Amino acid sequence: MSRHRLSLIGMVGAGLVVAGALAGCATGASSPSMSEGMTSSPDAETSAPSVEIGAAWVDGGRSIAVVTTGSSSCPPVLSGQPSVAGDAVTVQLTESAQQECTRDMAPRATLVALPAGVDPSKNLAVTVTGAAQGEANLAGLATAPAAPAEFSPSAGWVDDSLVAIVTYGSSTCVPSVEAVTAAGSDVAVRFATPPADQICTMDIAPRVTLADIGREAGSGAVSLVLSGGGVEASTPVPVLGTR
Repeated sequence: MSRHRLSLIGMVGAGLVVAGALAGCATGASSPSMSEGMTSSPDAETSAPSVEIGAAWVDGGRSIAVVTTGSSSCPPVLSGQPSVAGDAVTVQLTESAQQECTRDMAPRATLVALPAGVDPSKNLAVTVTGAAQGEANLAGLATAPAAPAEFSPSAGWVDDSLVAIVTYGSSTCVPSVEAVTAAGSDVAVRFATPPADQICTMDIAPRVTLADIGREAGSGAVSLVLSGGGVEASTPVPVLGTR
């Protein structure tokens, strides 16, 4: 898939995420390091921007998922194009245009297609401005992975437990994690079947789902076996990066 095309559809799907409502290894709980101690608050929609930022390599190192905290139903969206200076990238986010937002505080991800020239084998300093402000450091990938086929899922480590999973489909119907279980040397992530009356747009865009797989991941390299929720993945999806 060309970087140009990913940038185009990334703008459509950027910022889409399912996070929160994940509980325990049987239900894909949110990572404690991103959400520990966070509870529902009537002021969550107007709370100050988070200073804790996470990031993960996805799409063969051609994109990153930027993780912030706030309303799980109203993740921020990318504003303009990220700027690169050496091994540093600056991403500007703006508030979601949605009018009604859940009053929770949960990790949620924004997909950012990287400009040409960013080398995923080198460490990347990520600075986030705008609707959320903070910094994150991404360790370079040991080997540059092959770019996945068009519309193929990808995944990357956000921290030692949380992964960002990119799938393709309707931009308004983001998959949600139903269960996380061990599958031999892999980790099986099953997405929930969407409600029969759910209305989905007829587009194809990248969507980012966050899942806690720490209890099932063991040590070493990890691949995900994805199923359910209309997600098609014929082979295990390697999780990029380090934890």
